[in-house]
Amino acid sequence: MRLNKYIASCGVCSRRAADKLIESGRITVNGAAPVIGLDISDSDTVCFDGKEISPKKQHEYLAYYKPVGVVCTERDVHAKRTVIDDLGLDERVTYAGRLDKDSEGLLIMTDDGDLIQAMMKGSKGHEKEYLVTVDKDIDDGFLNRMSEGLYLKELDRTTRPCTVKRTGDRSFDIVLTQGLNRQIRRMCDCLGYKVITLKRIRVMSVRLSDFDLKPGNFVRLNEKQINMLLEETGLKNK
Repeated sequence: MRLNKYIASCGVCSRRAADKLIESGRITVNGAAPVIGLDISDSDTVCFDGKEISPKKQHEYLAYYKPVGVVCTERDVHAKRTVIDDLGLDERVTYAGRLDKDSEGLLIMTDDGDLIQAMMKGSKGHEKEYLVTVDKDIDDGFLNRMSEGLYLKELDRTTRPCTVKRTGDRSFDIVLTQGLNRQIRRMCDCLGYKVITLKRIRVMSVRLSDFDLKPGNFVRLNEKQINMLLEETGLKNK
C-alpha cells in the first residue's frame, strides 16, 4: 500500500494532506524519513509525530454544526477556538471541505481517510449547499452572473456554473460543486457585494436539517446516512 493511503486509512488525514506530512518530516517509517510514493507492508512501523499509527477497524462519522468564530484547523496558535477543540473527542477526526472562520454550518467529520479523499475530489462534482445574505439588494443580473460562473482574479480560476436561487431581497441559496478558497465570498466581492452571513446547510446527501443541532454540537451519522455517503463517493463496494 502507498504510504499516503496508509496514513489516510489510519484516520490521520486525507492522502493529499498525508503527502504534506511526509514532506514536513512528521512521518517516519521504521524510524527513518520516507519519500513520497513509498510502498509499505504489514511489517513496517509507521509513526506520526513519534507515535505509531495503524489503520482504523471502525470509523467515526459525525455531522457537526460549526459556529461562527471556530477555525477549521487542528493546530493554530492564533486560533481561540478550533473544530478539534470544539468537538472534544478522544478520537482524531478531520473534515472534508472546510468552512472559514466567519461562516457556520454543516461539517462532515470523520477518521475515514478514503471517504475524505473521495469527498474532496473536485472532479466528482459533489454538491454543497449554502444560505447567504449580502449587504444590499440582489437582482436577476446578480443571480445570473453567479450561476453562470465568474473569473476570480486572486485565484486565476473561473467558477463552475452553479444553481443560485433568491430567498429574499438580500439573500440567496447556492449549490456548489467545487470548493475554491472562500469561493462564495470572492464571487460576491467580484460583483460588488459583501457577504454578511454564510451558512452551509447540506453536504451531498446529508442536510443540517436532518438533525436537531445547535451551533457547536455534533451527532454521529446513522448507518443509512453513512452508506449513502459511501455510495455517492463510489466507496460502497470497495
